Amino acid sequence: MPNPTLFTQLPAASRVWVYQSNRAFTPDEAANVQRDIAAFVSGWTAHKLKVAAGGELVYNRFVILAADEREVGVSGCSIDSSVHFIKELAAKYGVDFFDRFNIAYKVGEAVHSANREGFEALVAQGNITPDTIVYNNLIETLTDLRTKWEVPFKESWHSRFFELV
Repeated sequence: MPNPTLFTQLPAASRVWVYQSNRAFTPDEAANVQRDIAAFVSGWTAHKLKVAAGGELVYNRFVILAADEREVGVSGCSIDSSVHFIKELAAKYGVDFFDRFNIAYKVGEAVHSANREGFEALVAQGNITPDTIVYNNLIETLTDLRTKWEVPFKESWHSRFFELV
């Protein structure tokens, strides 16, 4: 599970966006990415009002943004600004955050990723098992992040598209 203290300053119903990089960041890059995230979150606004938000780089691979929308809703231009920020990170570090068929999975404590064909091969070879942890980046809330983000393959949406041998 991700760090249980992640986003504790925000309510469980806070909205979440997960952006998965196609590769892990190096330790130096990770430190810089975390600074970039902190700078973005500290200035994130919606309708000229500050968004109560948090952002973290998790497993040196996932940029996760969270926003408490009880006082300031995040929509339209404020979502566009977050996507623009993620695109800037992608360009700055030479990564892709928008390949939805880049599938992340866990081996021991290490997070890896593969493209669709590579993941399909891992499944066919038996390297992905029913209990292999995969990542559901389609989650919407902090509660989902804590309970539905890291799930066994057998309980994930992935299992509908990749048949285990």
